[in-house]
Amino acid sequence: MKKLSIIIPVYNEGSTIHLILNKIKNVTLIQNIQKEIIIVNDCSTDNTKKSIETYITQNPGLNIRLLNHSKNKGKGAAIHTGIASVSGDYTIIQDADLEYNPEEYDVLLQPVVDGFADVVYGSRFMGGNAHRVLFFWHTIGNKFLTFLSNLFTNLNLTDMETCYKLFNTSMLKSLSLKEKRFGFEPEVTAKISKIRKVRIYEVGISYYGRTYEEGKKINWKDGLHAIYCIIRYRFLN
Repeated sequence: MKKLSIIIPVYNEGSTIHLILNKIKNVTLIQNIQKEIIIVNDCSTDNTKKSIETYITQNPGLNIRLLNHSKNKGKGAAIHTGIASVSGDYTIIQDADLEYNPEEYDVLLQPVVDGFADVVYGSRFMGGNAHRVLFFWHTIGNKFLTFLSNLFTNLNLTDMETCYKLFNTSMLKSLSLKEKRFGFEPEVTAKISKIRKVRIYEVGISYYGRTYEEGKKINWKDGLHAIYCIIRYRFLN
């Protein structure tokens, strides 16, 4: 029986983590694919750890594992910890906030189970799905980073920076990933594109973005570092 591993990096999401876990719990995947949830707590300073432990106790039938960092290392480092622990056939990254909807896992899984794809990106910029109207310059920045990434990888993605990336787990585990913070997105894109005969697809997804007041963490400095990562990992492993 096939299994989807869901990696959730968390930092100070104690008040909302149960909401995203409820959404994941309520999703039934196509072809009876099972779910494995790997939560990586990146040394949160709020009640995140206790909230997750309580949720696990209250939902014994849900396949959840909690991994804890003893110090804050960054989102990328939390994803690395998750990747090392997954056991599913496929792996997807899920932010702990409510910007992305787990009900769309099947949309990403479909090209894989149909035998067409090894990797599927969920694009916020294609299709007719709901997309919260927020920051003009943030959107311009995303599109520029995607263009630059495409220039160096020879891909034609519309949303390189998306959180929703679904991978063939064996391919993902074969990569040597280094970026500790938000550089994960351009690095994994550059490195997965180098795998011989890899089949990468894109599907449209919805996006319920947060403002900085609501907890959004990425900023312009991360954008500058993404440019560095795009160039660096085009030429280096």
